[in-house]
Amino acid sequence: MSSFIKCLLLFFCVTGFFTFISADKNDKINAKAYVLMEAETRTVLESENADIRLNAGYMNKLMSLIIIANHIENGVISLNDELIASDSVRGVKGSVVWLESGDKMTVDELLKSIIVGNANDALTVLAEAISGNINTFVMDMNAEAFEMGLRDTYYTNPYGYYDEREYTTAHDIGVVCAKLAEFDFLTPYFKTWRDFVKDEKVELVNENTLSRTYEPHIGFKVCHSEEYGYCLAEGGRNSENNTFIAVIIGANSEDDLFRYGKKLVKKGFSGYKVVLSEFPDEMLMPLKVKNGTVSAVEMCIKEQGKMTVPKDKRNIRTKVVVPEYITAPVREGQSVGCAAFYNEDTLVFETDIITKSSVKSLTWYYILKRSLFNMIEKVC
Repeated sequence: MSSFIKCLLLFFCVTGFFTFISADKNDKINAKAYVLMEAETRTVLESENADIRLNAGYMNKLMSLIIIANHIENGVISLNDELIASDSVRGVKGSVVWLESGDKMTVDELLKSIIVGNANDALTVLAEAISGNINTFVMDMNAEAFEMGLRDTYYTNPYGYYDEREYTTAHDIGVVCAKLAEFDFLTPYFKTWRDFVKDEKVELVNENTLSRTYEPHIGFKVCHSEEYGYCLAEGGRNSENNTFIAVIIGANSEDDLFRYGKKLVKKGFSGYKVVLSEFPDEMLMPLKVKNGTVSAVEMCIKEQGKMTVPKDKRNIRTKVVVPEYITAPVREGQSVGCAAFYNEDTLVFETDIITKSSVKSLTWYYILKRSLFNMIEKVC
């Protein structure tokens, strides 16, 4: 081979390599919406169209799992309980484990069937055991969504069957996943790629291949349909025990979906950390009290909190807002102001400033009593 050809091949290899690196760095997430969120603080780290209402179909099952997990954690049902399938399983569409009326399965097997096998008949059994019927279970799902502050989410069924009345957002799905991440007993199910139920007769294979190929994976779900495209809710946990959640709605392909999900979670790992607010109470001067039995009351932070900030940012700016004075009576623990913590211009944590003690109102009886006491002291 001539020297010229060798140089030409080397040129293409080198330029091709750098083109690949450049493309990877600038790989834009092509989807209807996405969000990267830190689970513990619910901080949104990166997003696009995260609050736009969309239909995400089978992501419904994530809220279904919260209802189920709440009942397990509260002891209403246990993983070892054996439940009996009703006639309702006969009309269930989509993925199933072929349950028939009268079949018995433990809650453990049913939960595995839902998370790993996406089984709608298994979900029917659990939903009826918890809420009595599917309609009530859906009402419980919507009530839970409201309780969690998800004002842009509405469910009509627990399975994820397409319904144009339904809607949610990438942000709301991220919050649902953050809640699911709190149930440690669910993690082994989410991390399972392949398993069996019904005396090893039915095989379950997880659609989320990241459960098999991505070490930091702790959950949650992947789905696809013609109406809403490819969707992923992926959670990853690093060595510092920080959990980052990537939600993608409406990607064009499964390959893109998994690549985007891993890319976002990796951004969380490499770019962000969770720190404590650590604001000392000594920084707060006593607050003046008008018409009180004492002239001032000490204040403190109601609670120290956690904040998600970029790893290269060391200084957090704190803004304290309190009045010049407060009028008695004052209750112990009364909110009198707030402390806001900022990373540059981004609010990362906010908490109340409260009083450390109570102060009674000044009365004529108290003034007279105090005056007499002072006179006696002078005489003595």
